Amino acid sequence: MFEKEDLPLLKKLKVKTLLDLALLVPSSYKDTTLSKKIENNKTLIAKAKVINQNIINSRLQVTFFLEDFKSYISGIFFKTTPFHKKLFLVGSSHIIEGKVNIFNNKLQILQPKSLKSFGKIEPNYKKEIKESQIKHLISKYITKENLSKTPLNSSEIETILNLHFPSSLGDIKKDGELKEEVIKDLKSIEAINYILKLRRKRVFKEAKKALRADLAPFFKSLPFSLTNDQLKAIDDIKKDLSQDKKAARRVIIGDVGSGKTMVILASALIANKEKSILMAPTSILANQLFEEAQKYLGRFLDIALLTQKSQIGDYKRADFIIGTHALLYRDDLPKVALVMVDEQHRFGANQRAMLDFLNKEENKSPHFLQFSATPIPRTQAMIESESIDISIIKELPYEKKITTKIIQKKDFKELFLHIKKEIEKNHQVLIIYPLVEPSEEIPYSSLNEAIGFWERNFDGVFVTYGKDKDKDEKLLEFREKGNILLSTTVVEVGISLPRLTTIVIVGAERFGLATLHQLRGRVGRYGIDSYCFLYTNLASPPKRLIEFSKILDGFKIAELDLKYRNSGDLLDGTIQSGKTFKWLDLSEDEEIISEVKERLNK
Repeated sequence: MFEKEDLPLLKKLKVKTLLDLALLVPSSYKDTTLSKKIENNKTLIAKAKVINQNIINSRLQVTFFLEDFKSYISGIFFKTTPFHKKLFLVGSSHIIEGKVNIFNNKLQILQPKSLKSFGKIEPNYKKEIKESQIKHLISKYITKENLSKTPLNSSEIETILNLHFPSSLGDIKKDGELKEEVIKDLKSIEAINYILKLRRKRVFKEAKKALRADLAPFFKSLPFSLTNDQLKAIDDIKKDLSQDKKAARRVIIGDVGSGKTMVILASALIANKEKSILMAPTSILANQLFEEAQKYLGRFLDIALLTQKSQIGDYKRADFIIGTHALLYRDDLPKVALVMVDEQHRFGANQRAMLDFLNKEENKSPHFLQFSATPIPRTQAMIESESIDISIIKELPYEKKITTKIIQKKDFKELFLHIKKEIEKNHQVLIIYPLVEPSEEIPYSSLNEAIGFWERNFDGVFVTYGKDKDKDEKLLEFREKGNILLSTTVVEVGISLPRLTTIVIVGAERFGLATLHQLRGRVGRYGIDSYCFLYTNLASPPKRLIEFSKILDGFKIAELDLKYRNSGDLLDGTIQSGKTFKWLDLSEDEEIISEVKERLNK
């Protein structure tokens, strides 16, 4: 589409597709078309003949006769120069431009300009390259013929042409702003462009092997029934893994406590003797998954654990290897048919690619499954499904009974008594602080400042944080004998604590909603009545905290989060805060995305 000579300029503009270029909407317009009427406080562009020229109170006053309106108007120049006197000689004709005002019931314009050319609407772009260069690119490539080769409909094509080559600003603007129908077309075009990019980005690789297994004995051996969502995700994976022409690339997204572990174990069983690997972000998580695998899969598969600190079983011969990033530094890993990554957002894309690479052979790839406990909004899932297959687990194996309350300093006595009662019931409490060391910039106690108070009032107080080298051991010890754990967000994803029923999040307004939801997910894991206290020093808690306190569903929280932040960039393989779209709003434009996807799938 683009000619080689234009590529350097297009690169500066970050333009890769025709629609990227089309979406570089002008920042403003210079309208030099002749005015149809004279309006007070509005710009006038009109044919004018100089009738008179005077100096009054050191100001130059020029009287113009407006031919089309058969009326007179005064031009007042506060800064008079010989240039003005020479330009506006009596008898000379001009196209004048200026803002009209009425003074002593007479029309006047302050500092009118004489235009060299008129009758045009010139777009202004304000981009990284010269105005003349971008206008050259636009006129060369943004044509009806080129746009007709894209999936744009006739309305969208007309909108783009009107934006870049307007014959009348009335076609695109109303009261100085872009018309609603123009913005709607821009949203659709942006969605089309983005989805097409995702589709081009998707790479299909040949699978090393088709994997099939009878899971009935496994399901029968479980002391509980799987939820419909778990079974649906497993069914999606079974279909994926049964193919040999196409290696699976699927992400399984489940809310905290939705039972992703059982889906992981079923996937490993499908791989069976063809072997599978699971990489977890922490050794605690790897150990927990190993314990679950031994418990429910031990009779079906040979399972091994490999972390920096421990090795259980012979990973070279095992059917199912569970480990941390330590797996990446073993050059003697067996070749496997299935690679899985748990809490995939905790790993860099390079680490995931490295694990994939370790298991490639003869241009064939293992099937690849990613698991995430970070729910995403429906609209984001709809778009991201263009680059990777998605399974969503919303249904929970048990009803979560978590009461969420926003509390302030005045409520501390009540909180203290609540903590005391929970500990008397042999329950555990987690208190999250926003920082480890004191800071003048943050108006909350730090972890180190709070330790003394809790240790004076309670037994079994444990402390850990991100850089604590012994945090894994401390968490395990706390699980068995602790009452209160003081920590930072290090526990956002990690150890399962069955007795944990209360979490207090200090400075809750400082955390994102996704983080608050992950932290709250630490309690009530087994249906016990549980509590989440959002502690703030703010006199009026933010609206987003109030809304958060009323919602438990992680996917609804993700929708809420989207309302309060910019949508993330999906093309780099991560879901992060940051502006991806200029026109499209993922929190409001689901209907537009659905329509675009339907159109592109025809």
